[in-house]
Amino acid sequence: MKDALLVLADGAVFEGDAVGADVPVTSGEVVFNTVLTGYQEVITDPSYAGQIITFTYPHIGNYGVTAVDDEAARPFARGVIVREMARRRSNWRSDGDLDAFLRRTGVPGIGGIDTRRLTRHLRDRGAVPGAFGTADEATLLAAARAEPGTDGIDLVAQVTCREPFTVGDGPRRVVAYDYGIKTTMLRHLGQLATVEVVPASTPAAEVLARDPDGVFLSNGPGDPAAVGYAVDNIRGLLGEVPVFGICLGHQLLGSALGAETYKLKFGHHGGNHPVRRIKTGAVEITSQNHNYAVAEGSLATADVTHVNLNDGVVEGIACRDVPAFSVQYHPEAGPGPHDARYLFDEFEALMRKVRGAA
Repeated sequence: MKDALLVLADGAVFEGDAVGADVPVTSGEVVFNTVLTGYQEVITDPSYAGQIITFTYPHIGNYGVTAVDDEAARPFARGVIVREMARRRSNWRSDGDLDAFLRRTGVPGIGGIDTRRLTRHLRDRGAVPGAFGTADEATLLAAARAEPGTDGIDLVAQVTCREPFTVGDGPRRVVAYDYGIKTTMLRHLGQLATVEVVPASTPAAEVLARDPDGVFLSNGPGDPAAVGYAVDNIRGLLGEVPVFGICLGHQLLGSALGAETYKLKFGHHGGNHPVRRIKTGAVEITSQNHNYAVAEGSLATADVTHVNLNDGVVEGIACRDVPAFSVQYHPEAGPGPHDARYLFDEFEALMRKVRGAA
């Protein structure tokens, strides 16, 4: 293995070994994810565009990879940071090892990092730009400090599909906006409907011309304030058709309703976040991956339906006067628990209420 360094924009330096694709310098916003399993789904989640993923679990790659677990056609993450990359894979489902997967998909990584120290640093300082690779420390520091991060950048344009495509064979008709949509979301939606996935910039009038029973707003990367065209399109849909949003789709729905959004200190990235469903008081263990959130108290026409028990972040909203709702977390899991899978049934119930039986 080649020696490598991770250098953060604030000057912190971590020593390690190069893994994955051979790239001398890689920069991005450094975040940490606390999942114990599901590293392939995390790496291939388009919501990580512009970011470098630190895995807090010490052993990554031990069960290999399989194409079935890909959440997108390719990873959009800038790179991965691990404590130890497993030397052997051991799982009957695997058809390759993680290091080879990273090399094949062009994703660089760095191993041997004290990820506990790094995670504590990010918790104190917040998500910060960083750079890693086999280049010298001065070069990496300059790259880290030149990295713009995710604020104010339209990362959705980098990950959305270029042309519409159709999946699923359910009885409904749903149009799904692709802001960085995950394959697992499409599997769930495909059981409810024939789903036409459209690019993020598709005008609301074109969506309504398809006469859908409902519109789905997907997850995606980055700052919702940088995707103004999506907010405008959602405003054109509200009151015309049932709407369901997840993650970035939740933030964009909130923005369309006049809410404010803001950036969290180090984001929510993991598979064990407790969320209270206000209607029943039940606590769901949820999968999460986002750096931005809807500001509490900034919604005038919607009710908060779910709250994060760790820090009070708004995790769900439901409109009072139009058929639309959303959640900040990931009910489809992939990876993560399935406590909130019922939300897809609620989308079906909302479509049935507004549009009648399928």
